[in-house]
Amino acid sequence: MRVEPRELAEKLLKRRIMLKDNLPGVIRNLEAEEESLSPKVDRIRKAFDGANSKVASFKEERGRCQREAGALIPEVKDIRESLINSGGMIILDPEWKKKKLLEQIEEIEDKIQTTALDHKSERKLLEKRRALISENDKWVKDRKDSNPEMSIYLAKNRKMSELFKKADKAHSKMIEAVSKAQPMYKKLSESTGELREVKSQLDRARELLSQSDKAIQYWEKRLEVGFGDNGPGFRDLLKARNTVENGGRSSFAKKKSKKTKPRKIAGEEE
Repeated sequence: MRVEPRELAEKLLKRRIMLKDNLPGVIRNLEAEEESLSPKVDRIRKAFDGANSKVASFKEERGRCQREAGALIPEVKDIRESLINSGGMIILDPEWKKKKLLEQIEEIEDKIQTTALDHKSERKLLEKRRALISENDKWVKDRKDSNPEMSIYLAKNRKMSELFKKADKAHSKMIEAVSKAQPMYKKLSESTGELREVKSQLDRARELLSQSDKAIQYWEKRLEVGFGDNGPGFRDLLKARNTVENGGRSSFAKKKSKKTKPRKIAGEEE
């Protein structure tokens, strides 16, 4: 069904007038929604940042304790070798020596520090390290401070165990903090997206309202002077239709022709 230019212009004018009447209410509703959502998003973001800060803090504590404990392993091993060589560790437990607890702990620590591990692999290594530390603590508890060097050895051994235990405790707290932060992140993403959409709609509504008077004046003028070329800002809206009615090709047909026109083969004559 063919729609005449005047009929179309009247419908566009009517739509623009309706928009101008309705947009202030739409804008007020969107502003109220934005005002309600903004503090909610701020609260969620603050809570999420706090949870993230805890994760970072526990992670830093875990890393620091592991580094300090790892640095003690070579010292403890050196003192142990010195005691063995000097005969200061006569009551050395053959089973403890066979298991080489310090070497196993050192190997695990090296893997944790240098290998990209998933949560499952890291948990297994930490559990194994925890068991080894427990065995080592039992051995240390049974030893007597028989000489100064042995006292230093046992003190450093205890310090190493304490640091690894602190690292394990910090790791557990970090995992707990991560589990609390994850749902917060999802909630924050959803709320932020919702607020972003409201702001986008609000900007568009304000833009349409700011253009309303100009658009209304434009279509009122068109209905008054017609749809041909009426000077600056009023180009000929009927040019394309008149071209087709006079036997010319529409702009759509011209574009389609350009797309389907075959390319010339190199060397082909014009």
